[in-house]
Amino acid sequence: MTTNTASARYEGLGKSGKGHISTRSGVLSEQPYGFATRFEDAPGTNPEELVAAAHAACFTMATSFALDKAGHKDGTLDTECTVTLEAQDGGFAVTKSALDLTARIPGISDEEFQRIAAEAKANCPLSKLLNCEITLEARLQS
Repeated sequence: MTTNTASARYEGLGKSGKGHISTRSGVLSEQPYGFATRFEDAPGTNPEELVAAAHAACFTMATSFALDKAGHKDGTLDTECTVTLEAQDGGFAVTKSALDLTARIPGISDEEFQRIAAEAKANCPLSKLLNCEITLEARLQS
């Protein structure tokens, strides 16, 4: 078992409030976030961007380990994740996490690649955490 921590501080309330996010590792340190970074493309980050980064990283690592377990020893995986935030029931909800994987894996068939990618999507810990539609587009390049 591992545990990781992050913290957020929000000063002020509503649209005028401003927040900062930090992680224990220090990779994020007082990173700004708030209404403007979430809805108006202001500099900084937002929760959905962080979830997208985490889901892309988790899924890509899960795929890498599954490919290795299946006997593939070389390759490159590139994943982009798009998280959708929508107004719902008087508030907001993350309704979708779309994974888009492009891979170069020597000697693998597209059928095996698609099966392994689908299993990794279903079994990655972040996929299990998210309670929304999770889609996957997977392309194998030769």
